[in-house]
Amino acid sequence: MSDGPVRSGPVRRLASIGFRPGDDADERVRKATLTLSTSLITVLSTGWTTYYFTLGLPRAAAIPLAYQLVSLVSLAVFARTKRYGGFRTAQLAIMLVFPFLLQWTLGGFVPSGAVALWALSSPLGALMFAGTRQAWPWFAGFVALVVASGPLDRVLEPVSIPASTRAAFFVADVIGVSLTAYLLLQYFVRERERERERSERLLLNVLPAPVAERLKEHHGVIADRFEQATVLFADIVDFTPRSAGARPEEVVRLLDEVFTTFDGLAHEHGLEKIKTIGDAYMVAGGIPVPRQDHLEAVAGMALAMTPAVRAIGGLELRIGIDTGPVVAGVIGRSRFIYDLWGDTVNTASRMESQGIPGRIQVTERVASALEPCFVLEPRGTVEVKGKGPMSTWFLVGAR
Repeated sequence: MSDGPVRSGPVRRLASIGFRPGDDADERVRKATLTLSTSLITVLSTGWTTYYFTLGLPRAAAIPLAYQLVSLVSLAVFARTKRYGGFRTAQLAIMLVFPFLLQWTLGGFVPSGAVALWALSSPLGALMFAGTRQAWPWFAGFVALVVASGPLDRVLEPVSIPASTRAAFFVADVIGVSLTAYLLLQYFVRERERERERSERLLLNVLPAPVAERLKEHHGVIADRFEQATVLFADIVDFTPRSAGARPEEVVRLLDEVFTTFDGLAHEHGLEKIKTIGDAYMVAGGIPVPRQDHLEAVAGMALAMTPAVRAIGGLELRIGIDTGPVVAGVIGRSRFIYDLWGDTVNTASRMESQGIPGRIQVTERVASALEPCFVLEPRGTVEVKGKGPMSTWFLVGAR
């Protein structure tokens, strides 16, 4: 699995300090956003700490300073233990409480420049870091502290801060909260979109695009019957004994080269790769989007596969083709697979398994349909397992 939102650079490395190897993409985005928000607010707190010390208000200065120290310690613990739940709760709590403590120390909303606005980062952060279900208590806490601060304003003694300075800090608080919220939400949404695009690309590597769209729209059974489709099976001749003495990486590298070549041919001919089974390859035409020339397209790919694979280490293929009705659908829940079933599929598999190396064996109905445009050579009657005697043909080339 990739590192999700983290790729390179100091910010990315900082964001990844709490990642565990087993974290999914969503968990990594949440952890990264919380780590970055903690770091950003810790840096911004330096301005408030310095300013209040300059004004001779050590009690007020001690609050953002305490926030900085607690945050730095919690970041260090999080980087070491990777315990996200405790880190998240601690940060949301101090984000919520410390701004109100600072406001009360300064004498209320007006003298503090409404510094309690920073506490809004707690419920907003909870939405990103924990989800909607766990965010509402934090928002309720924020509302409760705002309501409680109203009566307190009448009994608190405001500190002496010039009016111009209070106005400047009010502007700074509004801009600081807004900028922090915007930057974090932008990062969170961007990474979510990036992960969604990555997930969709992975889904399209497993399922045909029309089927993937249907799967995203509903989670019911996806199954279709196609009255006319063509199925091709191809198998590398003597691959098992050939690979017995080879290193594992050599075997995988060879299969990857072969199947990547086949994938390119399938795309070129507008066909749908169904699956690979060991050293066998299955492709179909006319599904999931019906087309009139599905048989001709599969025949064209079959004729291109043999020379293509011979160029890769002198390999030979056995290829079998049949055409007719099939049932197609998606099976599995945690790992999806788009597969085909029916007599056409079984017969195409038999054409391959009981074929001849270097030849493309097809059924009589395939030969009859292709005869006007392709050259075919009769093989004769073959005893096909599970089917009995069948007349089969070899596809030789295009006319």
